[in-house]
Amino acid sequence: MVVDYADDFRDAVADVVEYEALGADLVTVSEAYSFDAVSKLGFLAARTERITLAAAILPIYSRTPTLMAMTAATLDTISGGRFELGLGASGPQVIEGFHGVPFSAPLARTREIIEIARAAWRGERIEHAGSQYRIPLPADQGTGLGKPLKMIGQTVRDRIPIHIAALAPKGVAQAAEIAEGWIPLFFHPELGARVWGDPIAAGLARRNASLPPLELLVQLPVYVGPGHERALEGYRARAALYIGGMGAKGANFYNTVVASMGFEAEAERIQDLYLAGDKAGAAAAVPEELLRATALIGDEEHVRERVGAFRAAGASSLIVQPLAPSREARIAHVAAVRGFLDELD
Repeated sequence: MVVDYADDFRDAVADVVEYEALGADLVTVSEAYSFDAVSKLGFLAARTERITLAAAILPIYSRTPTLMAMTAATLDTISGGRFELGLGASGPQVIEGFHGVPFSAPLARTREIIEIARAAWRGERIEHAGSQYRIPLPADQGTGLGKPLKMIGQTVRDRIPIHIAALAPKGVAQAAEIAEGWIPLFFHPELGARVWGDPIAAGLARRNASLPPLELLVQLPVYVGPGHERALEGYRARAALYIGGMGAKGANFYNTVVASMGFEAEAERIQDLYLAGDKAGAAAAVPEELLRATALIGDEEHVRERVGAFRAAGASSLIVQPLAPSREARIAHVAAVRGFLDELD
């Protein structure tokens, strides 16, 4: 399941403890430009015993590569080897507007961060001369006193799994090439191959044999049973935010993905309405077909069918975000999805 940046964290922690008892395998914590995910993950490490803890995602621009490595190693150590690192570029509106750093070279930065982090976890002295990061810093860029250092302390694992959140073709290809897992959003199991099949194939063709098979981690809102129509409307509003408002014209990755699924006119209309301030109109313009296909919202028969569709499309993990207002209902809905998966095994 996912702990969203908009969730009440104390309530979410209580939910996670219940989900762990139900057999949930993984909890991800999102960050965006809200409270940081790392502090929350540390708290969850102390409150849980078995469930895997993942950051989904930490933006690549707001932490140095070695800090990213140190953070991941710390969370992996205090959780007893249960941490997985999710990385993503976010977008220029957040990176430049909130963090105040240039949104540049996301592919090169991602690759170099992963190279540096893996070297740090192996206990190597960090010496890196890339296009984005120079460690130690050259004399002409600093004091000249820097020297190669290795991370102090013994890590639990020298290979912490890394998942890349990506939507654009080059980013998806890179995830398939160098990461343990790929995290898409608005993954449509019937149309996923049409949108991302070629980039995935290109990345896998360059994948190092030492890496395990690529995992596909699909994030999905979930609501099972009576009241699902209201839950679908909540998802509709959130989808409109991403498709219409998460980026300017020509720089909204979510909008581009939805258009590439065959909803080009709808994606343009959603963005035009949202950017004009008509959020309700933008939400109404989100195609119901898209909502139904990219969520686990409906009666038991519908959700069971969609779980099967995601499994058939290659999903290795379903990261569910329960939408029910009460803890009892959220737990029941997660248990239902767990049961549908068990039926397929």
